[in-house]
Amino acid sequence: MAVTIRDVAKAAKVSPSTVSRVISDSPQISEATKKKVYKTMKELNYEPNIIARSLANNSTKILGLILPNAENDLFENPFFMQAMRGISVYAQKRGYYIMYAFSKTEDEELKFLEHYIRSKLVDGTILLTSRQNDRCISYLKTTDHPFVLIGRPEQPNGMLWVDNDNFQAMYNVVDYLIRKGHKAIAFIGGPTNLYVTRDRLDGYKKALRTHAIPENSKMIKFTDQFLRECGYKAMMDILSYKTPSAVVTTDDLLAFGVVDAMKEKDVKNIAVVGFNNTYLSGYQNPSLTSVDINAQELGMHAAKLLIDKLENKDMPTTHYIVDTSLVERDSTM
Repeated sequence: MAVTIRDVAKAAKVSPSTVSRVISDSPQISEATKKKVYKTMKELNYEPNIIARSLANNSTKILGLILPNAENDLFENPFFMQAMRGISVYAQKRGYYIMYAFSKTEDEELKFLEHYIRSKLVDGTILLTSRQNDRCISYLKTTDHPFVLIGRPEQPNGMLWVDNDNFQAMYNVVDYLIRKGHKAIAFIGGPTNLYVTRDRLDGYKKALRTHAIPENSKMIKFTDQFLRECGYKAMMDILSYKTPSAVVTTDDLLAFGVVDAMKEKDVKNIAVVGFNNTYLSGYQNPSLTSVDINAQELGMHAAKLLIDKLENKDMPTTHYIVDTSLVERDSTM
């Protein structure tokens, strides 16, 4: 027979209603009583009924996470895995569960959000992309549904968000390459409607201007997705015009494709830098220099902001800027 609230109450010598209040973390119950009840629950191996608890508290203790790619493509970009780990680890510590949704388009993301909110499946939502004219953000604002964004929002006031300083991170990369003697530096970025692409492009351009190096539009390419084959195609286009001395990309997978193109064309001595410092970077040939954006920390801060909001905690800040660092490897030696 399954252990019930009454069994816990009897063993702890309290009323069933007290056990129920302890489970819902009621401030009316003393810490001493809470410790006694939790100890008894553990001894009896009692697990509260999540559905019943959510009905009583009008809270599911579940966070929705919208992933901007199909489930079978998830392992293509380790950034999402690292961010998900940070979210999951922190949420678990605070007693929350994660409900994942995979979407290939913005339309699909919007449908999932509408379903989450109408059905009251989740208490709050985490978005992993920041786009120009983002319809998902606009919808969430109109519904007053708690959410947090990993990425710089178009209008940050009043929003919860977490990001790196992507402008400064790319500026530092290009400045580093120029100081190593590179002048013909190409740029390969992802979709232009993403703020991460725009911010890193601006950092690239600013570094060139600072060192009085003319900008060349033919050395700047964009891709529809952060995939290896997209980086390959972009690099082949650049090589058909000119052989650069260095290439900066906004994602490690794009950088992997750059190296593939170089090998096919038998082109050597081009420095290559990626972003995200995914675990595959150190195993490439040559190993890839990359910017570590601390994706797991981004995820943890995002979960913290959202849960603090849901639990009405004092919030000294509504956003976090997570530090980045350049990890030098063979591709820039």
